[in-house]
Amino acid sequence: MEVKCSDAYIALMGRPTSRIPHWEHMSNPDFVTYASGIDYYDKPRSACLKVQEMYGIDMGFGAPGSDDPVRKHEILEKDSIIDEHGRARVRWGDGLSSVWDWGKRFHSIEEVLAYEPLKNLDMSDAAKMPVVENRDYSPNEEDFYLACKKHHPRDNATPGEATCTGFYNTMFMWPLLTFGWELFLELAGGYHEELKRLMDDFAVINRKVFKAYARLPVNFAILHDDICMARGPVCSPAWLRKFIYPYYEEWFSIFHAGGKRVIFMSDGNIDLVADDVAACGADGFVSEPFTDWKAVARKHPDKCVCGEGDNRILSTKDPIAIEKMVRSMVETAKMAGGYFMCVGNHIPWNVPPEGVKTYFDLCKELAHR
Repeated sequence: MEVKCSDAYIALMGRPTSRIPHWEHMSNPDFVTYASGIDYYDKPRSACLKVQEMYGIDMGFGAPGSDDPVRKHEILEKDSIIDEHGRARVRWGDGLSSVWDWGKRFHSIEEVLAYEPLKNLDMSDAAKMPVVENRDYSPNEEDFYLACKKHHPRDNATPGEATCTGFYNTMFMWPLLTFGWELFLELAGGYHEELKRLMDDFAVINRKVFKAYARLPVNFAILHDDICMARGPVCSPAWLRKFIYPYYEEWFSIFHAGGKRVIFMSDGNIDLVADDVAACGADGFVSEPFTDWKAVARKHPDKCVCGEGDNRILSTKDPIAIEKMVRSMVETAKMAGGYFMCVGNHIPWNVPPEGVKTYFDLCKELAHR
C-alpha cells in the first residue's frame, strides 16, 4: 500500500515539496489572538489550533492541551519583576522567563576537576542539579528504554509522518549546563586531559540514552547542542573536532542504525560547523538567521535546512521588507533538498502581531516551489 507522506516528513527527509512547510518557534499570545479572532487567554487551545490550521504550521508551534483560561501574569504590565528568590524575571510568552542558574553547584575549577558524572547518575532533581535533561540515568539499558517508551505508546513509527524524539544535551551542553559558562570555558581552554575524562563519562550517559531513543517508534531525532553563538562557534573548529565531533559520529550512527534521520539544532551562526556536522552524519540543520543559509543549501542539497527567517525584519512591520525576506527564503528552498519556512531567532511576545501576520500571509501566498 502506498504511504502518503506529510510535507514535513518529506522536508525532514531532505526532499523538496510543492508547498514549503512551516517549523516555527513562537511564544506570541497577542499574535495568536490577532490572527485567530479568539482571545488566547480565554480559549488558548482553540486560538492556537485555528492559527495552525490557517497557516499550515507543521512543526514547532503547538497548542495547549485544553481550553482552560490562562491567567494573565502581572509581568504583562511591567518590564520585569523580582521573584520570591530575589531573581529578576522578564516576560516570556504568557508568563515568565527562566533564570540562568546552570552550574550553581560548582564554585571553583577544583570542584569541576573532582566531579565524577558516573557517580552522580540520578539527576532527576532539577533544583539540586539543573541540566535541562533532568532524569535518573542509573537504570540499566533495558529499564531505561522502557521508561522512555512510556512516553511513546505506539508500537511502531507512523510511516510518512514527522514523528520525532529529541535530546537537548547532545554533548557540548553537558559540561556547559553542569558547570556554568565561566567554569566550563576555563575547563575547555586550560584542562584538556581532565576535560576528555569528563566528556567520556558524559558519553557513557548519552550512549545509554541514544541506544534507547533509537528504538522509539519515531522517524526522526532532533539533537540539540548550542555549539554556536551569533558570530560563530563558541570554541574553535579544531577544539570541536577533538572534543565533540567524534561523539557526534557515534550518536548519529546509532540513530541511523535504528532507522531514524538526525536533525541537528544549534543557536547562532553555523557557517563554520555545518560541513563538519554533516560529515558526522547529520541529515539536516535547524539554527538562526545569522547563518548563511544559501551557502549551506548549495553545499548540502540533500539536507533539510531550517531557520532563515528573521524576527528583526518582522518587528519593522514593513510589508516590503517582509516580502523581500519571504521571497529570499523561497529562493533558498529551491536550492535545498528539504526546507522549512522558519523564523529561526524565534517569534517572542514583543514582535508586533501585524508583522507576524504579514509574514504568515505572505508565506501562504508565496511559499511554494
